[in-house]
Order: sequence, then C-alpha cells, then structure tokens
Amino acid sequence: MNAKIQRVCNEIEKTKIKISEQQTRLRDLEKQKTELENLEIVSVVRGMNISIAELAEVLKMASSSSGLFGSKAGVKPTAVAPTTENDDEEV
Repeated sequence: MNAKIQRVCNEIEKTKIKISEQQTRLRDLEKQKTELENLEIVSVVRGMNISIAELAEVLKMASSSSGLFGSKAGVKPTAVAPTTENDDEEV
C-alpha cells in the first residue's frame, strides 16, 4: 500500500480510538452529573421536613399543568404546610 495512504489509515485508527475514549469519558461524566443532581434533590427534600404524603402531593402538583411550576394565569397553586415530627403520631 502507498505510504501516504497507510499513514492516513493509521491516523484514522488513532482518531477512532480517541473518539471512543472520549465518548466513554462523556458517559462517565454524565453519570456523575446525574448522581450529584440526585444527591442535591434528596438533600432538598429532606430539608423540607414534610411527610411522605405531603411530598407526594407537592410532586403531583409540580407535575400537573396547573401546579407549582406551570401555573396557568389566574390559578394560584396551593401551599403545603410543613409538618413536625409528631404529626404522624395519634394523640
């Protein structure tokens, strides 16, 4: 094979290897970013000090078109009052 063609073929192979390595690195970084975002979400939710039922309601409201993050004009979202640790116990 012509030396110039062989040199170009070798360069192509090196480039394909580098691309593959960078794609792997990109996937790893995206995975790391997702894990860090999840940790942040968990931290925020734990800091809210609300019951599981109230959390479910907040998430339900947030995902609806008229919820916390997508309220339509004229529609006010309802607030969820935080609870104390003793709210789940019967008196």
